[in-house]
Amino acid sequence: MDGIINVYKEKGYTSFDVVAIIRKKLKIKKVGHTGTLDPEAEGVLPVCIGKATKVVDYITNTNKTYRATMTLGIQTDTGDHTGTVISEQKVTCTNEEIEEAVKSFVGDYEQIPPMYSALKVNGKRLYELARQGKTVERKARSIKIFNINIENIEGNNVDFTVECSKGTYIRTLCEDIGNKLGCGAHMSKLVRTKSSLFDIDFSVKLDDIDDYIESDRLEEIITSIDEVFEMYDKVIIDAKFNKFLYNGNKLSIDCIVGNKEVIKGKFYRVYDEESNFIGLYRGRNKDGNMLLQPDKMFYRR
Repeated sequence: MDGIINVYKEKGYTSFDVVAIIRKKLKIKKVGHTGTLDPEAEGVLPVCIGKATKVVDYITNTNKTYRATMTLGIQTDTGDHTGTVISEQKVTCTNEEIEEAVKSFVGDYEQIPPMYSALKVNGKRLYELARQGKTVERKARSIKIFNINIENIEGNNVDFTVECSKGTYIRTLCEDIGNKLGCGAHMSKLVRTKSSLFDIDFSVKLDDIDDYIESDRLEEIITSIDEVFEMYDKVIIDAKFNKFLYNGNKLSIDCIVGNKEVIKGKFYRVYDEESNFIGLYRGRNKDGNMLLQPDKMFYRR
């Protein structure tokens, strides 16, 4: 069994809890998630099973979309509503000033990861150090905010959606917006609505997976591995070159059905003539000849 399940992670579960539950439900050892969601956060958590665990990094490194609520005037030690309040200030800014501050973060952004995060420093998770009352220096990381839309402002609560690059911490974004407004802020709610091609509208809750298993319809909620790479061109390899294909050899353009053009550095989805997805390949120029070089193999005979 190989593929990805678009799980809706509910509050109270860690991402590792979800992996353990899926592993038990499906009776399969190779299971991995594609980007940590805090226990109090909800939403899309693609879970890879079988050979699909090889695409964990590909999905983790894609853009994400979140729906969040930021509460102005209150700062906590964790940056979210689960923490201890460390500062309270009166909120005097106007809606126009809030809009301006929020929009100012669109674009490239140097963000310092929060202490309450799963990042490791000298082999220790930051949140483990934070729980011991320790604070360590963290280097700012370059991330990108592609778009932020404010949906509603009610009292001190600001509901917004944000599309961002990998590695973005929404709790830190809320804190930085609050600091810019001069009143402080924390993240009071977070829902991930999209990760790679996986959308919240097509996600499935853990309890509902049992229904698909019992009715033998599990394939209905499993996304095939090659769908993750559908943004790349598809090429089919002539059957007479199957020996080279299945052994993971580099392939010349003469092996491609129709002799399709190959561009240096570009990725391609490679299939055999029986429509089996073999793997992700990259165009390479060797001694003036264009080749397809395996980047990640998913199928062998």
